[in-house]
Amino acid sequence: MPAVRHRLLATAATVPLLLGALSACGYGSEAKKDSAADVTAKGPKTDGLDDVKIGFFGNTTHATPLVGLQKGIFQKELGGTKVQSSVFNAGPAEIEALNSGAIDIGWIGPSPAINGYTKSHGKSLKIIGGSASGGVSLVVDPKKIKSLADLKGKTIATPQLGNTQDVALLNYLAEKGYRVDPTTGKGDVTVQRTENKVTPTAFQQGSIDAAWVPEPTAAKLVSVGGKTLLDEKKLWKDGKFVITNMIVSQKFLKEHPKAVEAVLRASVKTNTWIHAHPDEARQALNDKLSDPQISGKALPADIIDPAFKNTDVTDDPLAATLQQEADHAVKAGLLEKPDLKGIYDLRLLNKVLKAEGKPAVDDAGLGSK
Repeated sequence: MPAVRHRLLATAATVPLLLGALSACGYGSEAKKDSAADVTAKGPKTDGLDDVKIGFFGNTTHATPLVGLQKGIFQKELGGTKVQSSVFNAGPAEIEALNSGAIDIGWIGPSPAINGYTKSHGKSLKIIGGSASGGVSLVVDPKKIKSLADLKGKTIATPQLGNTQDVALLNYLAEKGYRVDPTTGKGDVTVQRTENKVTPTAFQQGSIDAAWVPEPTAAKLVSVGGKTLLDEKKLWKDGKFVITNMIVSQKFLKEHPKAVEAVLRASVKTNTWIHAHPDEARQALNDKLSDPQISGKALPADIIDPAFKNTDVTDDPLAATLQQEADHAVKAGLLEKPDLKGIYDLRLLNKVLKAEGKPAVDDAGLGSK
């Protein structure tokens, strides 16, 4: 499947320099307590817990936790157990938080999830559900780049060295015959690592010619004159690929399955509500993004509307695409063949889906050992 061979993953064992850069492309650099998301806890405690600590990113590819918190769905499902939430930017930081117990459950991109699992030899985390597909585009300056054949000699931004979009771009360029040093970003095309929050300014100033970025950064670039040249969905079968997973620490899953089930139930109910009420969901998402602990201001309609539309929320973790990502990285020589068997535990999710009258999802043979 040459069309989808475009996501290369780096692990500590193979490309140590990239480990600190694997991320899910949010804004900011440190975890922030999201106090505004906390709704009053009422009723009996779930699993006897005072709180459940969750982590996520402040962009539209994390619509499930953002909308679910804004609408109080997570708190309702947890009853008297309080939701404590933290906002992250870097995937490794969220993995560290999960490993240390600073959070129990998180929403995160595929690269850091795979990296965290393989680095711990399968002992740190489990992927317990899906959350989002899509929401990534190559946006260009139409005055400089008219087609995909015009990329040679141009400078293209990605959010961070080694993050999901960065390695996706590197592999895409390689498939098109361009030579680029993955570490320096120098070559036939220059790959410039630029934080999402400054990418629009760099684009307007002309220091970059294009960017391979997630939403809402892609929509922001379009709003200042950019043109979407490639939607990453077009590189995947049926236009579906995992961009955000739900993960849990194995210790928390073992000790508090009822709490994990409650969070999964809230996730499924949130996704159902988003699909049924897209306009209200878009507004709830924007309201949550305006939280001072996330971005501090709402996005204008010409940004939030396309960003929301371009991201598909899903309960399905799209496990087959995760395996494809790992396989492509192995073929590219950036990853020793990993043992991903056991990275998924979808039993509680499928229990919730059955109770909600929804079909079960598949783990692509990567379920718990």
